[in-house]
Amino acid sequence: MASIEQIIDDFAYLDDWEDRYRYVIELGKALPDLAEEKRTAENKVNGCASQVWVVTHHGEGADPVLTLEGDSDAHIVRGLVAIVLAAYSGKRASEIAATDVIEIFDRIGLVENLSSQRANGLRSMVRRIRDEARALSPA
Repeated sequence: MASIEQIIDDFAYLDDWEDRYRYVIELGKALPDLAEEKRTAENKVNGCASQVWVVTHHGEGADPVLTLEGDSDAHIVRGLVAIVLAAYSGKRASEIAATDVIEIFDRIGLVENLSSQRANGLRSMVRRIRDEARALSPA
Protein backbone atom coordinates (compact mmCIF):
# COMPACT_ATOMS: atom_id res chain seq x y z
CA MET A 1 0.00 0.00 0.00
CA ALA A 2 1.28 3.47 -0.86
CA SER A 3 2.31 5.84 1.92
CA ILE A 4 0.33 9.02 2.47
CA GLU A 5 3.38 11.02 1.34
CA GLN A 6 3.51 9.04 -1.94
CA ILE A 7 -0.23 9.56 -2.48
CA ILE A 8 0.11 13.34 -1.91
CA ASP A 9 3.06 13.46 -4.34
CA ASP A 10 1.10 11.49 -6.95
CA PHE A 11 -1.87 13.85 -6.67
CA ALA A 12 0.44 16.80 -7.36
CA TYR A 13 1.01 15.41 -10.87
CA LEU A 14 -2.66 14.79 -11.65
CA ASP A 15 -4.23 17.91 -13.14
CA ASP A 16 -7.84 17.05 -13.74
CA TRP A 17 -10.55 15.44 -11.68
CA GLU A 18 -10.92 12.47 -14.05
CA ASP A 19 -7.28 11.46 -13.50
CA ARG A 20 -7.61 11.93 -9.75
CA TYR A 21 -10.83 9.92 -9.71
CA ARG A 22 -9.14 7.06 -11.58
CA TYR A 23 -6.18 7.19 -9.18
CA VAL A 24 -8.47 6.98 -6.14
CA ILE A 25 -10.15 3.91 -7.67
CA GLU A 26 -6.71 2.35 -8.31
CA LEU A 27 -5.79 2.92 -4.66
CA GLY A 28 -9.00 1.15 -3.69
CA LYS A 29 -8.21 -1.81 -5.94
CA ALA A 30 -4.82 -2.15 -4.21
CA LEU A 31 -6.47 -2.24 -0.77
CA PRO A 32 -6.49 -5.78 0.65
CA ASP A 33 -9.97 -7.30 0.93
CA LEU A 34 -11.48 -7.31 4.39
CA ALA A 35 -12.31 -10.80 5.64
CA GLU A 36 -16.05 -11.52 5.58
CA GLU A 37 -16.14 -12.19 9.34
CA LYS A 38 -14.90 -8.62 9.95
CA ARG A 39 -17.81 -7.11 8.01
CA THR A 40 -19.89 -6.79 11.16
CA ALA A 41 -22.29 -4.16 12.47
CA GLU A 42 -19.66 -3.25 15.08
CA ASN A 43 -17.06 -2.50 12.39
CA LYS A 44 -19.49 -0.70 10.07
CA VAL A 45 -19.09 3.08 9.87
CA ASN A 46 -22.39 4.87 10.38
CA GLY A 47 -23.08 7.98 8.33
CA CYS A 48 -21.78 6.60 5.03
CA ALA A 49 -24.09 6.22 2.03
CA SER A 50 -22.04 3.19 0.93
CA GLN A 51 -21.20 0.33 3.22
CA VAL A 52 -17.85 1.00 4.93
CA TRP A 53 -16.11 -1.11 7.52
CA VAL A 54 -13.08 -0.14 9.61
CA VAL A 55 -11.30 -2.49 11.98
CA THR A 56 -8.87 -1.08 14.54
CA HIS A 57 -6.10 -3.16 16.10
CA HIS A 58 -3.97 -1.63 18.82
CA GLY A 59 -0.77 -2.52 20.59
CA GLU A 60 -0.02 -2.28 24.27
CA GLY A 61 0.89 0.69 26.39
CA ALA A 62 -0.36 4.15 27.23
CA ASP A 63 -0.06 5.41 23.65
CA PRO A 64 -0.41 2.31 21.46
CA VAL A 65 0.26 2.04 17.76
CA LEU A 66 -2.98 1.52 15.82
CA THR A 67 -3.18 -0.67 12.76
CA LEU A 68 -6.28 -0.29 10.62
CA GLU A 69 -8.09 -2.41 8.07
CA GLY A 70 -10.99 -1.21 6.00
CA ASP A 71 -13.19 -1.85 3.03
CA SER A 72 -16.22 -0.57 1.15
CA ASP A 73 -18.68 -1.90 -1.37
CA ALA A 74 -18.20 1.18 -3.61
CA HIS A 75 -15.05 1.60 -5.75
CA ILE A 76 -14.45 5.30 -5.12
CA VAL A 77 -15.17 4.96 -1.39
CA ARG A 78 -12.79 2.00 -1.18
CA GLY A 79 -10.13 4.36 -2.56
CA LEU A 80 -10.99 6.98 0.07
CA VAL A 81 -10.67 4.26 2.72
CA ALA A 82 -7.21 3.41 1.33
CA ILE A 83 -6.11 7.05 1.67
CA VAL A 84 -7.41 7.30 5.24
CA LEU A 85 -5.65 4.05 6.19
CA ALA A 86 -2.41 5.28 4.58
CA ALA A 87 -2.61 8.42 6.72
CA TYR A 88 -3.45 6.74 10.03
CA SER A 89 -2.45 3.07 10.14
CA GLY A 90 0.80 2.38 11.95
CA LYS A 91 0.71 5.64 13.91
CA ARG A 92 0.43 6.16 17.67
CA ALA A 93 -3.04 6.85 19.08
CA SER A 94 -2.04 10.37 20.17
CA GLU A 95 -0.78 11.21 16.67
CA ILE A 96 -4.01 9.98 15.05
CA ALA A 97 -6.11 11.89 17.58
CA ALA A 98 -4.18 15.08 16.72
CA THR A 99 -4.32 14.65 12.91
CA ASP A 100 -7.37 15.57 10.85
CA VAL A 101 -6.88 13.75 7.57
CA ILE A 102 -9.66 15.86 6.03
CA GLU A 103 -7.04 18.63 5.78
CA ILE A 104 -4.98 16.32 3.53
CA PHE A 105 -8.05 15.61 1.38
CA ASP A 106 -8.58 19.39 1.09
CA ARG A 107 -4.94 19.96 0.17
CA ILE A 108 -5.01 17.40 -2.65
CA GLY A 109 -8.35 18.75 -3.90
CA LEU A 110 -10.52 15.73 -3.20
CA VAL A 111 -13.15 17.06 -0.80
CA GLU A 112 -14.36 19.74 -3.22
CA ASN A 113 -15.00 17.07 -5.85
CA LEU A 114 -16.89 14.63 -3.64
CA SER A 115 -20.65 14.59 -3.40
CA SER A 116 -21.94 15.89 -0.07
CA GLN A 117 -22.96 12.32 0.88
CA ARG A 118 -19.46 10.99 0.18
CA ALA A 119 -17.82 13.92 1.99
CA ASN A 120 -20.07 13.34 5.02
CA GLY A 121 -19.26 9.63 4.95
CA LEU A 122 -15.54 10.43 4.79
CA ARG A 123 -15.90 12.72 7.81
CA SER A 124 -17.80 9.98 9.68
CA MET A 125 -15.00 7.49 9.01
CA VAL A 126 -12.30 9.94 10.13
CA ARG A 127 -14.28 10.93 13.23
CA ARG A 128 -14.72 7.29 14.25
CA ILE A 129 -11.01 6.48 13.86
CA ARG A 130 -9.95 9.62 15.75
CA ASP A 131 -12.49 8.93 18.53
CA GLU A 132 -11.07 5.41 18.95
CA ALA A 133 -7.55 6.86 19.00
CA ARG A 134 -8.53 9.50 21.60
CA ALA A 135 -9.93 6.77 23.85
CA LEU A 136 -6.58 4.94 23.71
CA SER A 137 -4.21 7.93 23.92
CA PRO A 138 -2.85 9.42 27.13
CA ALA A 139 -4.98 12.23 28.58
